[in-house]
Amino acid sequence: MFFKLLNIIRLLQNHLFSMFLKLGFKKTGKNFLIEYPIRVVGGNYIEIGSNFNSFGRLRIEAYASHLGNTYSPNIIIGNNVSLNFDCHIGCVNQIVIGDNVLIASRVFITDHYHGSSTAESIQIPPSKRKVESPGPVIIQDNVWIGEGVCIMPNITIGENSIIGSNSVVTKSFPANSVIGGVPARLIKIINE
Repeated sequence: MFFKLLNIIRLLQNHLFSMFLKLGFKKTGKNFLIEYPIRVVGGNYIEIGSNFNSFGRLRIEAYASHLGNTYSPNIIIGNNVSLNFDCHIGCVNQIVIGDNVLIASRVFITDHYHGSSTAESIQIPPSKRKVESPGPVIIQDNVWIGEGVCIMPNITIGENSIIGSNSVVTKSFPANSVIGGVPARLIKIINE
């Protein structure tokens, strides 16, 4: 009984927190729920659809500037998206997450790097390098992203795909893909 009461109190707190938090985003849909704590940067560049929920310690960051450089970030999250604990989404270009996407804990999604892999770039400390985006990240509808996955810039994940735990996704995959590994590779295509 005690833990049931604690969970009811926690749920009420998170609903109140989410109502307040909605004010900082460009757009949010119905049934928006995010557990405390959260880190938001550039909420005015972030659109979130209906029936969104996230467990605690979400970092969602849309940077319009970094070290004097300017960017046009755009994060769009569709309807019925669920994120587990400790997810991190970092954007200076564009990240699109489609409808009905399920994201496990400790997932990192980014559309940028700190610097490039040139001789000039490595002469600069990583924290002082210009942030560069080789392209957007597009995660289409009905994708399931496993625990500990990293999704790197300039890729598209086709609809209905499954990404195995601890994979590092460095290239695009078509619809209905099952992928996994470091770097991620195609394991099979799910036939309809």
